[in-house]
Amino acid sequence: MPTPMPAPLAGKPHADRLNHQPDIARAAALIADPSRARILKALGDGRALSATMLAAEAGVGAPTASVHLAKLVEAGLITVESVGRSRYHRLAGPEVSLALEALAVIAPPLPITTLRESGHANALRRSRTCYDHLAGRLGVALMGALLDRGILTGHDGIHRQEEAVRDRASGYGRDRDYRLTAAGREALGRFGVDVAALPGRRPLVRYCVDWSEQQHHLAGGVGAAITARLFRLDWLRYGVSPRVVHLTDAGVDGIAEWLGLHLED
Repeated sequence: MPTPMPAPLAGKPHADRLNHQPDIARAAALIADPSRARILKALGDGRALSATMLAAEAGVGAPTASVHLAKLVEAGLITVESVGRSRYHRLAGPEVSLALEALAVIAPPLPITTLRESGHANALRRSRTCYDHLAGRLGVALMGALLDRGILTGHDGIHRQEEAVRDRASGYGRDRDYRLTAAGREALGRFGVDVAALPGRRPLVRYCVDWSEQQHHLAGGVGAAITARLFRLDWLRYGVSPRVVHLTDAGVDGIAEWLGLHLED
């Protein structure tokens, strides 16, 4: 009798996932390999990347990368699709990115040994995507401006570790009750984000603890919609490295006019 395949770690809940304890050790073992961790981080902005690019990001050859990618696909952490002769991979969903961001909060820093690594680390801290929403100093500043303008309410955006996740009814990203105000819905509508039209399968407002800034940045449907709007306006562009983004000159001026937030990229 063939051995049943293990249930995927990510994706939609099913009976096995709902009725059993999560296999944290298995998930941790998959992420613990340095090459697989680099692959998952490279996919952290939600875009699909080729196996060739992921091999380069992981610093391994194509055959080794193929083995790592197969394990991550089998576990349900990433998905794969073929386009012609190329295979493209992406994270299975925002839950994977959320888990990686939470681990980054407690992880020790990687040693920086080259000027290129230093530049990349500084770029990630300045402005990056966390799956489909903004993170880094830019993401934290944006959330602060949304709070200052009364678009969001419920907390001040500062992460206080000693107060986080106070009770069993709360969870990571949910224990602070950020809410979108009525005035905020109108302000977002004028900006081009129709809150009523956002998909109902995910919370409108959530937060992540930003690993580099140790403050909150905005996630959820609203965080994703604002980020998508910034890209559509060409206020935000992807950098040359995965996850890194840059404000354009129009973005610096536009955010200053929209939120009174004065930034220099």
